Amino acid sequence: MTEQRLARASEVARQFDFPGRLVHLGPIAAGNVNDTYLAVFRTHFSEARGIVQRINQRVFKKPEWIIENMSVVTEHAHRRLERESEGADRLWQLPKLIAARDGRPYHVDGDGEWWRALTVIASATSYDKAQGPEHAREAGTVLGQFHRLMSDLDASRLRDTLPGFHVTPGYLKSYDEIARGRETSQRANGNKEVERLKDFVDRRRNFVDVLEQALERGALKRRLIHGDPKVNNIMIDDLTKKGTSIVDLDTVKPGLIHYDFGDALRSICNPAGEEALELDEVRFDVGLCEAFVLGYLSRASDFLTAEDRGRLYDSIRLIAFELGLRFFQDHLAGDVYFKTRYPGHNLNRARVQFRLCESIEQSEPDIRRCLEKARV
Repeated sequence: MTEQRLARASEVARQFDFPGRLVHLGPIAAGNVNDTYLAVFRTHFSEARGIVQRINQRVFKKPEWIIENMSVVTEHAHRRLERESEGADRLWQLPKLIAARDGRPYHVDGDGEWWRALTVIASATSYDKAQGPEHAREAGTVLGQFHRLMSDLDASRLRDTLPGFHVTPGYLKSYDEIARGRETSQRANGNKEVERLKDFVDRRRNFVDVLEQALERGALKRRLIHGDPKVNNIMIDDLTKKGTSIVDLDTVKPGLIHYDFGDALRSICNPAGEEALELDEVRFDVGLCEAFVLGYLSRASDFLTAEDRGRLYDSIRLIAFELGLRFFQDHLAGDVYFKTRYPGHNLNRARVQFRLCESIEQSEPDIRRCLEKARV
């Protein structure tokens, strides 16, 4: 993090309508796409904290759509939360956009970079790994609550900020184009691990369109999805230990909630985490899965159809494969999408997700039993 980048982020932070004087701004090591900072403002009698974020326009081609979607989602959610607050079992939260001093919900700096500021979910913590069954259950409860809050919002009101995001057949097509390229062949020449992963992909081509085919037949329908409900986007209240919020709403868009469901379980049920270096430590924990599903269905049962429920296992298997495919493709392309910290980082991420996919396949009978048990 250079002094120049921090100075620019500090200047941007001052453009938003925080009370008081900026006394601290520092990077938050969160996410693989945007640059994120914590800003602290103080007056003589108070302190305000906020998240200041540069939207990565290489990934999000229309940053104004990110802002528009978040405005629609948070306004809808906050209205429902206010109506339901009296009878709720806890105080549910969701971040809110902070206006710039010119009244707009964003700021564009002199280089044409788009920035936004958000409220902080205070006295709450997110974790990179599941802390146990109770944490997994609370994570499921939070995602089920988010889907429930959004279930009466017309998904067509939202922009598709990432066309093709979480459409697995599209990722496979893109992977094939990259894998056939001359530069990829030169980069992967003689790498036995690359060849092993290519074979892994080839042996699973026949199931990549399982959800999209169901959508085309009308068995599933598009709803509003979070898009990235991994475990470290779930906030747990420090005081009550209950789930309180889901954050990082960049990827909210119309889609299949199965991708959210599978992505959350992919993240929560791998105790080794996404960055594991030892593949022997990577496995799908069915006990954590059962806890998550119980929490999720406690909030989502009312709007899930029989068709929805029938494809929950497929979503768990598919999303681990999909993310592994995306990491693998990015490695072959030269690390152009995901941020990396060392050479071969995306290759290792792909290895982890593909190993997790294998574990999910091996655990299919147990996973289906826990899904059925949670329906009763």
